Amino acid sequence: MLSSSTRVLLGVALLACAGAAVGFRRRQNAQGGRGGRISGPKLAWLLYAVFLWFLVCPLVALDASVPVEARIVLGAFAVSMWLRGAAELYMLYVSRNWRPPYGVGHDLGCIALVGAGLVYTGEKWAGVLDGRDVWALALVGLVLMSLVVEVAYAALFHQAVEGRTTGEDGVWFADAEQARFRRINRLTLALNVPLYVALAVWLVMGMR
Repeated sequence: MLSSSTRVLLGVALLACAGAAVGFRRRQNAQGGRGGRISGPKLAWLLYAVFLWFLVCPLVALDASVPVEARIVLGAFAVSMWLRGAAELYMLYVSRNWRPPYGVGHDLGCIALVGAGLVYTGEKWAGVLDGRDVWALALVGLVLMSLVVEVAYAALFHQAVEGRTTGEDGVWFADAEQARFRRINRLTLALNVPLYVALAVWLVMGMR
């Protein structure tokens, strides 16, 4: 369903993300990186979110073999997420004033954006759908599901750290040792499994 060039780019992107994740965890946990230590489940979630939101969505949106209606929705979401990513990195590492509610607000805005896109292109989805349409719509659904999950994670994390995510000693990641993150890590581990399975199935279908 995907063009050959997009397949190659997705494969390269996945390998690059996996390599970056390994290096990132080593730096955070062994060298005391800014933001605190990060647990295995949370690293897996970070890899998943970065790969899906920042790489899969824009690459699929740029693929002419994908239904144009899905490209519109995914493209709008990708632009919004890349803008958020730039702002978040600045607020984390420069101004040091990032707070989880900012991310929650953006996530909810993205849910509204994707929903509005589906309404705008509703004539397409209300008709008879072929396999390519169902596959593209499944990706949109996976994006929405991941955003809902991220809202829940951010709310729980904000509560666990009591809002202490700013300044020199701000905590941005849940580590594996502190009791206050135990519930978050267990939930993340439990949800990582179906989310990864769904993404893997989607990728396999797209490579056919």
